[in-house]
Amino acid sequence: MPSNPVTVVLALAVLLIVLIFGAILATFFNLWLQALLSGAPVSFMRLIGMRLRRVNPRTIVYSRINSVKAGLTISNDELETHYLAGGNVVRVVQALVAANKANISLSFKQATAIDLAGRDVLDAVQTSVRPKVIDCPDPARGQATVAAVAMDGIQLKAKARVTVRTNINQLVGGATEETIIARVGEGIVTTIGSSPTHKKVLENPDMISKVVLGRGLDAGTAFEILSIDIADVDVGENIGAYLQIKQAEADKQIAQARAEERRAMARAREAEMQAQVVEMSARVKEAEAEVPRAMAQAFRDGNLGIMDYYKMKNVMADTDMRDSIAGLDKDKNES
Repeated sequence: MPSNPVTVVLALAVLLIVLIFGAILATFFNLWLQALLSGAPVSFMRLIGMRLRRVNPRTIVYSRINSVKAGLTISNDELETHYLAGGNVVRVVQALVAANKANISLSFKQATAIDLAGRDVLDAVQTSVRPKVIDCPDPARGQATVAAVAMDGIQLKAKARVTVRTNINQLVGGATEETIIARVGEGIVTTIGSSPTHKKVLENPDMISKVVLGRGLDAGTAFEILSIDIADVDVGENIGAYLQIKQAEADKQIAQARAEERRAMARAREAEMQAQVVEMSARVKEAEAEVPRAMAQAFRDGNLGIMDYYKMKNVMADTDMRDSIAGLDKDKNES
């Protein structure tokens, strides 16, 4: 008996529906059953809607089960919204559960805001329960100690360990660990720099902790500073003596430069005086050259007689003879 075409189409349609339903049932049945038995039921339509919205149903369902078992009230819509916003749903739920067990006030809105801000919300909650220690300075940055110079010129190298606890209310928008390290390092430098002697710091290293801790360095940060402990203080170089040596060398170079300047001026003055001596000698020679002319003129004018001339020549010869005798005596005495 030939089949009715309408009947065949209906049968195929029913078969297709049964296959689709079977595939959906096979895909989501285990997940649906786990949610139902855990007290966090979710419908097949919502599971299908999650898949169509490209939300991982397994992540949402397991996170919902975890929250329900912990006594938290978080809806599927809230979890899906945070998932679609790019948040880590699993870490947020784990953080809420940990905060609930530790009696820490943390709402779902706060947790999602912290997560979307790029912070590890679960680590923040764990740090609130179990404070962590931050080394100052950070060894990972290649600096082992904070160096500072006391008022007596001696350098001290200190290392501190800061115990902090996360401040949940200021985690969004609060400064990070780098700010804590920088502020503590600045406080160490200031405290050592204001100390009259390095011995006072070595005798009482806790003075650094008290001064730094009293400045409220955790203001505006995501942490609350519980304690600042000075782990080590070492004596470095004598910076004051080093600077004095450098200053003395600089003063020496300045004095040498000034001495060279005065020496050059003296040489210039000596050369100037030698030039003046030569000039005066030339003037004397010029004046001596005028003597014969004056004598000739005196002869012509009748102011000088021949006997006067001979007397002058005798005096000149007598003077030359005496100069010669004086020169011989001098040579004998030197020999």
